[in-house]
Amino acid sequence: MPSLDDLKKRITSVKSTQKITKAMKMVAAAKLRKAQESAEKGRPFSEKMNNIILNLSSSISDKESASKFLVGTGKDNVYLCVVITADRGLCGGFNTNICRKAKNYFEKILKEGKTLKIFTVGSKGHDQLKRVYGSYIIEKTNFKGFKNISYKEAEEIGKKIIKLFNDNKFDVCKIFYNKFKNVITQIPQAQQIIPIENVQNKNEYKNLENFYEFEPEENEILEDLLPRNISTQIFKAFLENAASEQGSRMTAMDNATRNAGDLVDKLTITYNRSRQAAITKELIEIISGAESL
Repeated sequence: MPSLDDLKKRITSVKSTQKITKAMKMVAAAKLRKAQESAEKGRPFSEKMNNIILNLSSSISDKESASKFLVGTGKDNVYLCVVITADRGLCGGFNTNICRKAKNYFEKILKEGKTLKIFTVGSKGHDQLKRVYGSYIIEKTNFKGFKNISYKEAEEIGKKIIKLFNDNKFDVCKIFYNKFKNVITQIPQAQQIIPIENVQNKNEYKNLENFYEFEPEENEILEDLLPRNISTQIFKAFLENAASEQGSRMTAMDNATRNAGDLVDKLTITYNRSRQAAITKELIEIISGAESL
């Protein structure tokens, strides 16, 4: 059994940890409000841009001359998977859930005999994936030291993806991130951005979306809009991840604070029992010694 001094030091240590986790919970709660607001405001913009692209694509008569960003290369042999995670830990299963979703997709691609290439954004995702899929990682980046990730950073990632696509390095590109639902729930997503997902089902949008006349021609607009859409979808993933990370961290730190409190209670009970046992033992020894005289 630990000594009284050891128990006292352990209680002090756990209480110090509890103060840290409580402070981190409060910081995450403060950041969550702004991050959630940004994520919710970003969703309509990215969804509307996708709908406009689908709208434009329905007017293109010559599919062979259409942008490859829209219709693809005609092959699906090489897959680029962009795994977007955080650069910081202590946020529960946030990073692990994204990586688990990505790993399941990796296994599916490899079983089909396809070529897999991985682009990691965020150090935590890279650390988890490099153990098993290190040979498939062709690019990695992180934003350590950045307080907030802006559209500029998303555009940098988008340009790298576009360059790889123009160099015929892959046929299909998917991004993996967490979609924020609430503080408790963040849903891992796998979104295809090259070629644009649901182009094959664009007829379903005819009854849902208004169609417009465009000037200049559809192909000219798409030539500028499609690369911009890639950066937009990545930025949306950043916003969703930011809200999900803070929500997950808030929940994790709240649980850690509660667990620390429970542990302090248990250690305090053990300490009091040990102290009482030591006092009782000393009294018995004193009484025994007095009787022997």
